Amino acid sequence: MSELPAFMFLALSRPSTVGAILPSSRRLAETMARAARGSQQLIELGAGTGAITAALRRQHPDVPLLVVELEPRLARQLRERFPAVEVRAAAAHKVLLEATGLPGNTVLVSSLPFRSLPPRLRLRSSLAIERFLTERPGRRLVQYTYVPREPFPLRARSTLRWRRLAAVWANAPPAWVWELSAAPA
Repeated sequence: MSELPAFMFLALSRPSTVGAILPSSRRLAETMARAARGSQQLIELGAGTGAITAALRRQHPDVPLLVVELEPRLARQLRERFPAVEVRAAAAHKVLLEATGLPGNTVLVSSLPFRSLPPRLRLRSSLAIERFLTERPGRRLVQYTYVPREPFPLRARSTLRWRRLAAVWANAPPAWVWELSAAPA
């Protein structure tokens, strides 16, 4: 099964974990990859068909990349398409719990559909991201949404802050790119 039919099958059969009607556009993928500049390590969460993975490889060819995709079928396709990249078929929160020893300026690049994820998975994922980002200075998350609001609420005493980086109109639907990082001192 090729990338688009596999994506469409999963989008129709599991809309809460896919969260999109089409894969990310090249414009969105390039915007996300640009926002990851300066990283020593990249972790892509919810890689889907690999549109953003390809942009990360083009823009950051020498930066180690770990790709995380929950759906085994899509993870298998990602391994075939990007044989030099480590791909894990697992939930994002589980991978982040194991990734504590990574450098300070590790950037998470996420396509996780927080607004449509089942509540328990949404909470586990957002808490794992917050914990991962606050473990070491310099870590940050680049995330997109299909609504012009913060991707997910932060814990009440969080030291992290959301910042909107861009709107990408050349995507179906339009997307907003956000960054989550430590609040300025």
